[in-house]
Amino acid sequence: MDLGLKDRVYVVTGATRGLGNAAARELVADGAKVVVTGRDEARALAAADELGPNAFGVAVDNADPEAPARLIAAARERFGGFDGILVSVGGPAPGFVADNTDEQWRAAFDSVFLGAVRLARAAASELEPGGVIGFVLSGSVYEPIPALTISNGLRPGLAGFAKSIADELGPRGIRVVGLLPARIDTDRVRELDGLSADPEATRAANESRIPLRRYGTPEEFGRTAAFLLSPAASYLTGVMVPVDGGMRHGF
Repeated sequence: MDLGLKDRVYVVTGATRGLGNAAARELVADGAKVVVTGRDEARALAAADELGPNAFGVAVDNADPEAPARLIAAARERFGGFDGILVSVGGPAPGFVADNTDEQWRAAFDSVFLGAVRLARAAASELEPGGVIGFVLSGSVYEPIPALTISNGLRPGLAGFAKSIADELGPRGIRVVGLLPARIDTDRVRELDGLSADPEATRAANESRIPLRRYGTPEEFGRTAAFLLSPAASYLTGVMVPVDGGMRHGF
């Protein structure tokens, strides 16, 4: 299936590793050009170099108010256009309500929530009809995840923001989509599993609750993201798509 991605230009934040990197990889594989970002310059440049000439690395922090303008300008200057953005951020610090400090909450709010809002707002002002804004969220949008209190507090609000702007931007032909990963086999998920006393038993218990009985691969997530960002999904907006092996049972 031709997704219609050839020569389309996207910004993918948090793309030096994990789910952002998986999405960028699939976009480039299908012919898109991608600005990949990360907070560390060396890692951003290395990620772009690994993806090839249709990727360009920029070091930014999503919490930086100047980040949106810089990234959109980089897309236009390097590749001559701007067709969409996928906002992916690192996961907030784990912990229960008594564990997380005010500083951790503020840092997560600036990066996970306010940074994402700024990026989407800037993209909305620059995109033409056919453009798309995507958010990498979490299954915690629908159901809290133990020991991820900050994420549980912020991700549902960001999903609500995404649904709101989907209604606002739809008449302009701009789509807004969200992805809700659960147990995808990334460094982040392995780190979270490693917080338990017995990581192998934790993984086995988690897999037993997944109808497909396994963790997803980054490639599976990336392919889903590439489809949702592509013209092939041109009549999908305001949707929150679980990428979770069937863990979510509601509609």
